[in-house]
Amino acid sequence: MEETREKTDMQQNGKLQDLMATTSEKEFYVKAQKYWSEVPATVNGMLGGLGYINAVDVEGSTKFLRELRIKDMHKKYALDCGAGIGRVTKNLLMPLFEKVDLVEQDPTFAERAREYCTTDMGSTLGYPKRLGEIYNVGLQEFTPSSKKYDVVWSQWVLGHLTDEDLLQFFKRLKNCLTDDGLFVMKENVTSSNKTELDEADSSVTRPLKTYEKFLKQTGYRIVKMTKQPNLPKGLYPVYMIASQPLTQNE
Repeated sequence: MEETREKTDMQQNGKLQDLMATTSEKEFYVKAQKYWSEVPATVNGMLGGLGYINAVDVEGSTKFLRELRIKDMHKKYALDCGAGIGRVTKNLLMPLFEKVDLVEQDPTFAERAREYCTTDMGSTLGYPKRLGEIYNVGLQEFTPSSKKYDVVWSQWVLGHLTDEDLLQFFKRLKNCLTDDGLFVMKENVTSSNKTELDEADSSVTRPLKTYEKFLKQTGYRIVKMTKQPNLPKGLYPVYMIASQPLTQNE
């Protein structure tokens, strides 16, 4: 069994290396854009057909932010990276922050977010006065304003960045955080400790240790890390990591 697993890992890694060697950076991003352009602009679409996990996901994220004592810190401005139609913005961030900006490269999703985040839907309130700017651009090209955000939230999108673009993105985010600001990422991670490729949506899933290494490499310290509970079996493990830029004394 161990030998079979080792062979599978080696085959996967070889496949990933071969593909990335023959696929240009531009192709990597274009394929992802095409994939998402064909996805419905709905909560179910944003969650890959697993819309039923929305409540569990938001509950876990809310608990994570509560444990970081966000309300006690009087945080005012948040940024949602890879926001899609604003699922996380509306259900998690808007109830906690006075203003929330969004970054989303798909124009259909970005336009839908404007309506979704500001309209009441059943028991879920819209927040027309809390919607800030919507930046219709990919994270690999996004440069945020300096010292603007108390919290930057990034969920299920970093796998669409190459390693180099991810490192550069982490570096740019440091400049947009307020002095006690937090960068929170929530991502799938592999159980195999190997980076795994999804050719369908042109993304990779990285090991948890890779994200920890990249954060350290770009000058962050990890404040809190928690595994998302109560997800269905068969899915990747999902981790939330809150970090802050290192100070000059650290």
